[in-house]
Amino acid sequence: MAPALACSLGNAPGSLGQGFSPRRSGRFAATAAADSNPSLHSSSLFAGFDFGTSGARVVVIDKEGEILAERKRQYPAENPAAASGWKATLFALLEEIPVAFRARVGSICLDGTSATTMIVDRNTGELLSRPVLYNESCSQSLPFVHQIAPANHTVLTGTSTLCKMVAWWQRAEKEQRKNAILMHQADWLLYLLHGRLGISDYNNALKVGFDPETEEYPDWLRKQEFGDMLPNVIEPGAVVGKVTSTIATTFGLPSNCVVCTGTTDSIAAFLAARATEPGEAVTSLGSTLAVKLISTERVDDARYGVYSHRIQGQWLVGGASNTGGIVLRQYFSDKELDVLSHAINPNKPSVLDYYPLPSTGERFPVADPNLEPRLDPRPPSDVEFLHGLLESIARIEARAYKLLGDLGSTKLRAVFTSGGGSKNHVWERIRQRVLGVPVSASQHTEAAYGAALLALQGSGSIQ
Repeated sequence: MAPALACSLGNAPGSLGQGFSPRRSGRFAATAAADSNPSLHSSSLFAGFDFGTSGARVVVIDKEGEILAERKRQYPAENPAAASGWKATLFALLEEIPVAFRARVGSICLDGTSATTMIVDRNTGELLSRPVLYNESCSQSLPFVHQIAPANHTVLTGTSTLCKMVAWWQRAEKEQRKNAILMHQADWLLYLLHGRLGISDYNNALKVGFDPETEEYPDWLRKQEFGDMLPNVIEPGAVVGKVTSTIATTFGLPSNCVVCTGTTDSIAAFLAARATEPGEAVTSLGSTLAVKLISTERVDDARYGVYSHRIQGQWLVGGASNTGGIVLRQYFSDKELDVLSHAINPNKPSVLDYYPLPSTGERFPVADPNLEPRLDPRPPSDVEFLHGLLESIARIEARAYKLLGDLGSTKLRAVFTSGGGSKNHVWERIRQRVLGVPVSASQHTEAAYGAALLALQGSGSIQ
């Protein structure tokens, strides 16, 4: 019997590689990939998958970065957090890519939710425990992690991958420990395509303790009993290998289609937005709220849930809050959100002061597993209530960027918006007023597009 993790489970059972700039043309990136990887033909297409908190999406682009096909699916309603549902969704999305495009896909990449942790048997690929989701806390592991990690390190929060791995290790039987290996959601889903266990990327591995500056695990982590559980880490977008023959045959993919290392959903959303200059930031407004700011200085502080990824010789500083669209959908349908938003005056501040959370616990800009949602009082008017929710989430976003600046990051000067919330223009105007800097929707707002750009990038060298 697989050990259960003694976590707060609720209701649920870096570098981008040399030569890649998000603003370079698709033609340049595709040519670079093709030059270094002869298996990629000039007519190849590139598929990016985004596995978010409530569903998944695939985008297929050509070498110019133009979108040719796009599909999305919700996870199975009966158990949306189950690995089997993620697998079924991945395969369903593959089947929904038009056959003619599928036959030309030369490279695949995928992003998943950050710190969604999976423990797998390294020999069989069997899951040794159910996935522990990005927002679940294993705070009972914190005393041990505090003993081994430096002060204020990224891993010093109950929702870190390291805390989740330690919680499993402390409860697992000896035989299970011997063959166990850590994987993240994106790692595992990509493994289903290329068949190689134990490979991760800089971005997903950050919250287990991987150092994007030295590009290796620190000694304090490697020397632990569970050090052998750590996956091999390579840069996002690096080619791992070709799709398995079974996957190629089943889905009509080319036999030389390659699979690249992935990234997290917020990094993929950042890539899709194509911000490149210090002070430019991307806010991803999906089920949750994630912010990423290009900074000349690295900032890491677990007291506030702040961490830095490495990108193009600069630092990508940010964090992820539990607030976001998941709270809005507790009260309103998409149609209601659209209709009610148009009745809001975005130039008038709301007097309602909420802290909208789906359940107890927050990661950033406050790291407090006991923070309670604040959603009262609810006015009789749905318009006023929604106005209060949108304004309060904007205040959390502003608080997040202010915190990054206070901790030493480059000052915020512009925000691009990705995710579903970017389509709400009233919310955009509210956020611009609250943030005090220009706010605009990204040309490409979906993380799947960023994953497709990574697939297009391809390193060309099979590891």
